[in-house]
Amino acid sequence: MPTPEYAETRPNAAAQALVARLRSYGSVAVAFSGGVDSAVVANAAFIALGNRAVAVTAVSPSLAASELEIARREAIGIGIRHVELQTLEFKRPEYRRNAGDRCFFCKDTLYELTQSRLPELGVEVIANGANTDDLGDHRPGMQAAVDHKIRSPLIEECLNKAAVRELARYWNLSVAEKPASPCLSSRIAYGVEVTEERVFRVERAEAFLKAITGLQELRVRHEAHELARIEVPVDHVSRLLEPSLRAKITRELHALGFRFVTVDLEGFRSGSMNSALPLVELRVGIVH
Repeated sequence: MPTPEYAETRPNAAAQALVARLRSYGSVAVAFSGGVDSAVVANAAFIALGNRAVAVTAVSPSLAASELEIARREAIGIGIRHVELQTLEFKRPEYRRNAGDRCFFCKDTLYELTQSRLPELGVEVIANGANTDDLGDHRPGMQAAVDHKIRSPLIEECLNKAAVRELARYWNLSVAEKPASPCLSSRIAYGVEVTEERVFRVERAEAFLKAITGLQELRVRHEAHELARIEVPVDHVSRLLEPSLRAKITRELHALGFRFVTVDLEGFRSGSMNSALPLVELRVGIVH
């Protein structure tokens, strides 16, 4: 069985194995966000299957416009057929409720819609970009993949995130060094209702902060009571507290609708919202 180290030290062999894995599917629709994981799967699928492979991107308010543009460019760069599907997870009360299983309803919506389009797309299998690192994290969307019999070729090839990035470099994919960028709804604190207004507010706030600071890896966490909790790399925290920059940030975020603007002194931490999961059920349905 291959190992992540195998892919990192012998990317050519790992690439060939992944391509062979996708070829064995016969045809495939790849759930494609434009991130490094789904890009590697899409590239392998295109090499293996040509026009019997299609990249499918879910378009909804939770996908930042900038991320959609990246997905479009990456699909063109790969050469794979690209389809955008308008998903309606925001119409599901279970999704908007924003309990710890929110991601399940998002993925369930995407997979159900994609499955309904398979005959039109001319493919029979759906694959995602989950890697082995995802198996040890809070990923309720993985259950939706199981329920819909979605294939996970990176997991099947025992590839972790580091190995996936090595394959992206091997194939010279433009997103090889792209930081992870989860959906905008993941910025909303569990128990706070997910609304289009709130995700749009987060999108605008993050775009502003990236433009004014030059940082690409940051988060604006939307807490209860319209409070913004800004996370940047810890060595940049003090910079945000400089009077002139602080004034610009607070003015802009207040204009976007945040009542309170804070900076997290612990700095950027991917998935930091998950630390509140044990308390979620006490909060769900209270904050609207």
